[in-house]
Amino acid sequence: MDTGRLPAREAARRELSKGAYHENDPNLLQRALDHLWTWFGDVLAAASGAAPGGMAGLTVLLLIVIALADALRWRLGTPRSGARPADALFPDGPRSTADHRAAADAHAAAGRWNQAVQERMRAIVRALEERALLDPRPGRTADEAAAEAGLALPAHAAPLQAAARVFDDVTYGGRVADRTSYLGLLDLDLAVESARPELTGARQGANE
Repeated sequence: MDTGRLPAREAARRELSKGAYHENDPNLLQRALDHLWTWFGDVLAAASGAAPGGMAGLTVLLLIVIALADALRWRLGTPRSGARPADALFPDGPRSTADHRAAADAHAAAGRWNQAVQERMRAIVRALEERALLDPRPGRTADEAAAEAGLALPAHAAPLQAAARVFDDVTYGGRVADRTSYLGLLDLDLAVESARPELTGARQGANE
């Protein structure tokens, strides 16, 4: 007796649904990745058709975008979301101004400009703390120290902020310091050391 078309199809479907026929099938993750790559290939194909020069033109455009993104990241430094404990100016505990200056001099003599810049900035802030122009505070960042010091030394507020930016760029932004960067902080250290504070302005700013 002949089996009708529909019953035969159902019988074949039931047979093929058995696990033995699907042992080597890709799992759910593999199927999702296959769909993703197919979609990505379709997007590239559509973009290459619209871009001048086809796929070669699209590749050039992507390289330009990547280069611009890298240049922008280098210029602005790594994005930071507020102060974190790792941003503390003095991560290794209290040391004297003389200690930081000696370390800065040693790094500079060896051409280690990043470390020299960091230690010179720490020396500037520690000297202000030792002169009681800044209250010693664990976890203070370079930006915070510069802003607070600018209240007592308004004539040096802008150079202090600039020095803090150099410190942040070197320490957190992946920038590389050089001799000129270090000499700028050294000059600021000498200038701040002999500067006379305006304590009235500092007190008013602190009370606002």
